[in-house]
Amino acid sequence: MKQDIAEILFTEENIAQIVKQLGEQISKDYEGEEITVIGILKGSNIFLADLIRHITVPVYLDFMVVSSYGNSAKTSGVVRILKDLEEDIEGKNILIVEDIVDTGLTLAYLKDNLLRRNPKSLKICSLLDKPARREIDITIDYKGSDIPDEFIVGYGIDYAERYRNLPFIGILKREIYE
Repeated sequence: MKQDIAEILFTEENIAQIVKQLGEQISKDYEGEEITVIGILKGSNIFLADLIRHITVPVYLDFMVVSSYGNSAKTSGVVRILKDLEEDIEGKNILIVEDIVDTGLTLAYLKDNLLRRNPKSLKICSLLDKPARREIDITIDYKGSDIPDEFIVGYGIDYAERYRNLPFIGILKREIYE
């Protein structure tokens, strides 16, 4: 799999430092509160697991599966909720955890959907942001790092369900997905 990577953008050590800083900031901002962390599967699972170990306030955990990509390298623009939350979020502090924000379409849809459920607060945490691809304005309250307009994989992020287990984040060679 490593032979399919054109360039490593973030090493294991880079990622660990970013995740630690995000966890510390979230803990500071929610001091004295509890939060419900909603992981957006499948891409956020590894990031989420590492992140919550750095959060020092009480954390409740739930998951959603939301899709707009399928096995394509480009979003379809149609957002589908494949798995919804198991718990009611009314009156709770909600933190959506996403691996990467690209066009913003999926996250905007998800944010709107969750706000209609009357949480106390709703914030977004994303490990990566690809602002060059943004089609809709979306605020990322906790952002790990901006990335260039390249197709990336690793650390939970996939292409056609492959490469999630890479311990780093790298740019996938174009011939793999074109």
